[in-house]
Amino acid sequence: MIHLSRRAALARTCAALVAPILLLPACGDATQSADAAGSGGDTRNDRPRIALVMKTLDNPFFAEMARGAATAERDTGVNLSIAAARSETSIDQQIAIVGNFIDEKVAAIVIAPSDSVKLVPALVAAKAAGIKVVNLDNRLDPEFARQSGLGTVPFIGIDNVRAAHAAAHALSADLGTPAEAAIIEGIRNAANNQARKLGAIKGFAENANVRLVASESANWLRDEAASTTRSILAAYPGLKLLFCANDMMALGALDTLARLERTDVVVAGFDNIPEVEPALRSGRLAVTVDQRAAEMGRKGVEAALNLIRGQAVPAETIIETRVVTSRELRR
Repeated sequence: MIHLSRRAALARTCAALVAPILLLPACGDATQSADAAGSGGDTRNDRPRIALVMKTLDNPFFAEMARGAATAERDTGVNLSIAAARSETSIDQQIAIVGNFIDEKVAAIVIAPSDSVKLVPALVAAKAAGIKVVNLDNRLDPEFARQSGLGTVPFIGIDNVRAAHAAAHALSADLGTPAEAAIIEGIRNAANNQARKLGAIKGFAENANVRLVASESANWLRDEAASTTRSILAAYPGLKLLFCANDMMALGALDTLARLERTDVVVAGFDNIPEVEPALRSGRLAVTVDQRAAEMGRKGVEAALNLIRGQAVPAETIIETRVVTSRELRR
């Protein structure tokens, strides 16, 4: 198997040349053509072919998810194909990837959708083609899914409200003087973003000294978060607390804070990607949330295989999270 860090680097190179990133197969030669690996059905020793469709591989969170899925491929013997769009905002590319896998007649699609609504029609088409569907990370809109004929799709993810509440609480619990707080959101139509925003609001509300003054979207992206942080600070120069709905945006916020030499703003992230560990250990980042992305990817492939076999799969599987603080790492 090719080490995933090499694969992720290859994916980033390919992203500059083609619209969607396509990695086929997960445990084969990275130079194999899509035609050879994706001719439909069970191409390797009649193993069921499962497609993992992610938002991007530019975010290390999804590289971890892919690593967990690859572990499940090895353990279960399925034929795993991994694909992702160029970025987390490339919703049309992700829809096109689903369409490609429908054409290739995969047995199942395991998807972390960029948008909770816009991916539903493509998944309805997958279901109509007899393809099993499993939903990871960002929950599909259940009402729209029902109205569209998709029905209930097994969901594997975390309790985002609870996790964000815990992170915002950890960020603000010890504050004894009045302080302004802000939230940097991901894609606003994404269910996980909405849940994290709600959780952060609840966490901040537990301290009467905290006043939430702004909540702006940076679409999960580091560069956008850097500029959004600058705009928030321009409007609220006395800002002291900043909750970011993922770690990439937290890193963007920290980039801006470093350029402005602002050491008085306490920042929380979400995902616990390896790239934030130095910031946690130095105290520049106060809090993040470990979602256990690899476990999410592993369970997604296992659930898809069970569906293919006609076995029962829970409607919802919640992965336990852990709040990681700078304070605990610096002890």
